Amino acid sequence: MIERVLVVPTEVFHRLGHFQGFCGDVERYLPDLLNSDRISYRPRHEVEVDPGFKQLIPYMIFCHRDGRGRLTIFQYTRGTGQGEGRLHRKRSIGIGGHISLCDADGCRGAHPYEEGMRREMEEEVIIETPYTERCVGLINDDETEVGRVHLGIVHRFDVQRPDVRPREEEIIETGFRPVEEILADLSGFETWSTICLSALFRS
Repeated sequence: MIERVLVVPTEVFHRLGHFQGFCGDVERYLPDLLNSDRISYRPRHEVEVDPGFKQLIPYMIFCHRDGRGRLTIFQYTRGTGQGEGRLHRKRSIGIGGHISLCDADGCRGAHPYEEGMRREMEEEVIIETPYTERCVGLINDDETEVGRVHLGIVHRFDVQRPDVRPREEEIIETGFRPVEEILADLSGFETWSTICLSALFRS
């Protein structure tokens, strides 16, 4: 069965305002991107190599303040069985994936993007703690092969307890680490993670 994923023409993104890296102006982009009459669901194998479209990807970051008041972030290593081969063995702070046609078919009144984000979170991690969530920005990286065909939408989850663990076997070497320790050594992290870490957590 062909997987069809949510995309928007790259020209729509450019019309709203092209940027490289991170942009925190969510209101400038998100309403128009998600409600554009030009969004569609196209075969994933085609759009993975077509920079004429941007695949919209929720990128969920889990944060917690430990008993000493330090900000910690959930991080992990991507295994070799996950879908995007170009990201295998990379370190990451982001959970998420593609919005697919099945999300539109079963969205139960929600926007397909919201349904897809909920599904991705439930598929990839188990969260056994209350949390608050807010959208904090977007990632665009035209300097990498992966980035040219994706647009990340960054959601920050602040959890009351560090009770987040992987559901997928390919999410390995997990745990919450103090943000200053992560920032001290970004080697091995995927590009989107380094962009978010520098934009959101480097003072």
